[in-house]
Amino acid sequence: MLRRMDGAPERNGGDAGGTAANRLVAPLYHRILDRIDQGLEAGAIEVALPDGRCRILGGRAPGPTAIISLKDWRALLRLVRSGSVGWYEAWRRDEWASPDPVPLFDLFMRNRVPLGEVGRARGLSRLAKRIGHMLRRNHRKGARRNIEFHYDLGNDFYRLWLDPTMTYSSAIFAEPIDADEPLESAQTRKIEAMLARLGLKPGETLFEIGSGWGGLAEVAARDHGLDVTSITLSPSQKSFAEARIADAGLGGRARFELVDYRDARGRYDGLASVEMVEAVGREYWEDYLAAIHRLLKPGGRAAIQYIAIADEIFDAYANGVDFIQRYIFPGGLLLSERIFRAIAERTGFEWRDRSGFGLHYAETLRRWRERFDAAVSDGRLSEKFDNEFIGLWRYYFMYCEGGFRGGGIDVAQVTLIKAR
Repeated sequence: MLRRMDGAPERNGGDAGGTAANRLVAPLYHRILDRIDQGLEAGAIEVALPDGRCRILGGRAPGPTAIISLKDWRALLRLVRSGSVGWYEAWRRDEWASPDPVPLFDLFMRNRVPLGEVGRARGLSRLAKRIGHMLRRNHRKGARRNIEFHYDLGNDFYRLWLDPTMTYSSAIFAEPIDADEPLESAQTRKIEAMLARLGLKPGETLFEIGSGWGGLAEVAARDHGLDVTSITLSPSQKSFAEARIADAGLGGRARFELVDYRDARGRYDGLASVEMVEAVGREYWEDYLAAIHRLLKPGGRAAIQYIAIADEIFDAYANGVDFIQRYIFPGGLLLSERIFRAIAERTGFEWRDRSGFGLHYAETLRRWRERFDAAVSDGRLSEKFDNEFIGLWRYYFMYCEGGFRGGGIDVAQVTLIKAR
């Protein structure tokens, strides 16, 4: 339904912005809005249109309400042509705005099935982006390049908005989630949950795929007496983690190596990998799981924390390129839990004790955004990061938070036991 700014309903398409050209294509714009309206089974979007009127989309069942100011009709064309990439580019060009975009991203994920291909790139745009993504595949050279693209922005940058543990993955909060619980304690709880899955005793060996900044390795060595070997592809993270371990007096208990998981050697009592598998790519899932199998002693356990997208939309997602893949994590791909589990079991693992906590990631992302915004407001961000970069990262935090709140993306921990 259309409404004038005075609240009176209107049934026609209006002048769609005033110009003769816009009047001619107004039906196209409203057909796009009609399609979104039809796909919103839960929640609603209140859209202020470029011609000054308001249209309500959805509103048929309870759910979040998103408030959108559509400043330029071209934003809709970018959405239907280039999906989430185009929608971000429209936001960057100030073609749409919102006091809080998180509910909008929540709604698109919450209504992922009825919305179908709305919000996904199509045609030549999809093909071009797909080819570009394929050129960023995670073979050995590509994996190192992709990791450095994101993580070598500098340790000082991440230190501004991560908690003191320097943990860049979902925390686990006490339930119900309390906004007053320090992020640091929730991140420590996550690390302890990972280590508890392994059941290792002091003096036993732990291998970690994806060091981060050394938080899990420090806890494992200091509090559990484990002998830790951790690998990364990020020189910046490696240098930080080594200094951290040295400062803690644990130099003999934890070591870090710049090694691709495919080239890792040795046999270990347990293995941990926190949100690293999303950087592997579907074509390398078998290699990743084979490496874990090779590195574990018979009967050994691996604790994996991973991000998965709902299986009912995995194929459409995997066949395109979304905003995250284009701008944030080149070469990245969220898991299909069904496919990944099947490969794990075929490799010789038992899949045990899967535990999901997607809303905890939404809260983690909200905290990161608050801390990031505070760093920007206080002038603590390096001058090399311009306004476009700042906007990109704020959008990234909001986009991901909405995805987890909408339920189509989940984060989980699972234990893999080497059965054969």
